[in-house]
Amino acid sequence: MTSRLVSRLIGAVVLGLVGWQVGSLVAMGPGQPRNAMLGIALGIVIGFAVAPIVLEKPYNVFKGIATRTPLVDLLFAIIGLILGLIVAALLAYPLSFLPWWFGHVLPAIAAITFAYLGVSTFMMRRRELAGFVQSRFSHETPKGASEKILIDTSAIIDGRIADLAETGFLRGILLVPQFVLTELQHVADSPDALRRNRGRRGLETLNRMKESPTPVEISDVDARDVAEVDAKLVALARRDACPIVTNDFNLNRVAELQGVTVLNINQLANALKPVVLPGEIMRVRIIQEGKEFNQGVGYLDDGTMIVVENGRPYLDTDVEIAVTRVLQTVAGRMIFAQLKDSDFRQ
Repeated sequence: MTSRLVSRLIGAVVLGLVGWQVGSLVAMGPGQPRNAMLGIALGIVIGFAVAPIVLEKPYNVFKGIATRTPLVDLLFAIIGLILGLIVAALLAYPLSFLPWWFGHVLPAIAAITFAYLGVSTFMMRRRELAGFVQSRFSHETPKGASEKILIDTSAIIDGRIADLAETGFLRGILLVPQFVLTELQHVADSPDALRRNRGRRGLETLNRMKESPTPVEISDVDARDVAEVDAKLVALARRDACPIVTNDFNLNRVAELQGVTVLNINQLANALKPVVLPGEIMRVRIIQEGKEFNQGVGYLDDGTMIVVENGRPYLDTDVEIAVTRVLQTVAGRMIFAQLKDSDFRQ
């Protein structure tokens, strides 16, 4: 049954009832039944002919809105409408006792006003309400259910997310939105050689992740009310109450300000680095000069920089050093040391 036929039937029924009422009121007495039947017949004919023109366009508009609107938004709009009409119904009875025309008009105005307020209030606060409902009813994860973890472009390009996925430490589904994949493809197609290589490395990382024990899903989820990739990720994380894996410092800060959980791979790597205490003796290779006079610079296996005082003469040499202090910075950890024996040389 097509929408056009449904609209014709609705129009015929509605205008048939209207014609019955009008025909009954036109003439009272013996001619009333005849006028009522004539009104019903005219109403059905007019309604059947005119209804598609009057009803089909609004129906198509409503169908388009209902199709494009996310299910969560549609659900909260319906809840807001129902609550608004309930409040209006509670006010309609006392308002109906007002004198003159107030008792007839104000209940209708209250119904329209509170219906609009209910829908607009729930739509404006839908994300907070969705997070509140989810936090109330998802204290325990059902057996077999998996948490979704959003992956940022920077984490994919970094490459360490693939190693992390292969270990199985990440519990849940690694969700890569389509707009993140699109951004990664744009980076891989960049005319700049460095950006192009980084993008291609990111695509290779995705292929590795798909072969890992941790499930990876390319999803069409999107936040249509925002344009930037970072803003879309934050909006999706707030809507679905899921964390974001990223190495982007700015995205990290913005997400934390909006109450989104961030899993920063750099922070994880820093947390897993072995603890080094002042006075500890270790062996390191001096590979370059430091910024200050006579300094040498070496690195541990995990990439931690070691600045060695008076280490410049020992370039390309393995030396024993004694740690003097450890400095934790935003970029990572730095170790300052001095030669254990200034005469030592391999």
